[in-house]
Amino acid sequence: MSAPAAVPAAVPGFAAADHPAAGGLLTIDLDALTGNWRRLRDALSPGTECAGVVKANGYGLGAVTVARALSRAGCRTFFVAQLDEGLRLRPTLPRDARLFVLSGPAPGTAAAFAAAGLIPVLNSPEQIAAWADLARARDRALPAAIHVDTGMARLGLTPGEVAALAADGGVPPGLRPVLVMSHFACADEPGHPLTPRQIEAFRAARAAFPGVPGSLANSAGVFLGPEAYHDLARPGVALYGSNPTPGRPNPMADVIRLQGRVLQVRCVDAPGSVGYGASHRVACRSLIATVGIGYADGFPRSASNSAVGYVGETPVPMVGRVSMDLVTFDVSGLPADRMVRAGDLIDLIGPHNPVDDLARRAGTIGYEILTTLGPRYARRHVDRARRGPDRGDGKDSGS
Repeated sequence: MSAPAAVPAAVPGFAAADHPAAGGLLTIDLDALTGNWRRLRDALSPGTECAGVVKANGYGLGAVTVARALSRAGCRTFFVAQLDEGLRLRPTLPRDARLFVLSGPAPGTAAAFAAAGLIPVLNSPEQIAAWADLARARDRALPAAIHVDTGMARLGLTPGEVAALAADGGVPPGLRPVLVMSHFACADEPGHPLTPRQIEAFRAARAAFPGVPGSLANSAGVFLGPEAYHDLARPGVALYGSNPTPGRPNPMADVIRLQGRVLQVRCVDAPGSVGYGASHRVACRSLIATVGIGYADGFPRSASNSAVGYVGETPVPMVGRVSMDLVTFDVSGLPADRMVRAGDLIDLIGPHNPVDDLARRAGTIGYEILTTLGPRYARRHVDRARRGPDRGDGKDSGS
């Protein structure tokens, strides 16, 4: 991928007076999200479509809101993981948008896919047979994607099953394949030997589906070059600001900002301790700020005693364990004129501590941080081009 375009400014935050009853405030910058989609789209070869993966409730940010923003930016193909996600999202998308469901039809659900206009990703000979049976029963061709396994060993037709399908004359009558796809296992690990093997395996598998468009590249796959692109790329986490190229500068713009509200500031004298298990012991008199979010809000317990918040430009270390509803920060290092008090905000994910930084300190990945963002946060979606900041409750109808 060529050098990234200049990314938008940092995600704007809430003001301290906003939503005074909320312990955590989550801002979602839809302009940054659509900018990320355009950046990925423009990096692809001419003729390669850029889809949008909006599974897991739009990676925790609201599938309906996210998909609508991507649609306004020009995205016409979307992917979710499960039938229920597709049923909720399909009515909110334009009629010309395509919505694929990655898990395919479970037994007894094929008719629901067809009725809703969802396109199943068929992962097994059984799913192919069920979809073809429905097409014959309705006497019309039904579109579907065919998933081939090139090395992930989760879902998809094995090479032997692809060969058997080809030997049997290809896809059954009535099934109209509109995409053949596979998924990279290690595209975010430069030089991993499985990646070129998957590229070659997918090229070979496509021969069994002549004329059918292909899709292989995920977020990290976009950065592998044209041999990974085929006809359609399926970026997911990169849209939401997480780095698809670990170990290198993040080419994507940050999309979220999470601020926690200070509930109380207190002095703790040595040799006192903070939180459950007394896992943090103060070495000298310390000022401890308690913030009203916790693991019930998706803030990872594994970040205990390791996460960092920010007050303006100044880092403040998290001390003690993350509990269900509370986290604590040592704010002793703040200058007197910047000292926080009850009602003030601390950046938990923000301009100085993006989502991948929190994930690293918690021993996880940005995907998990995003998809576990809890419902108790006061949310607003920023869409400057459309209507400016939405300071409502951020509930995403239908997602």
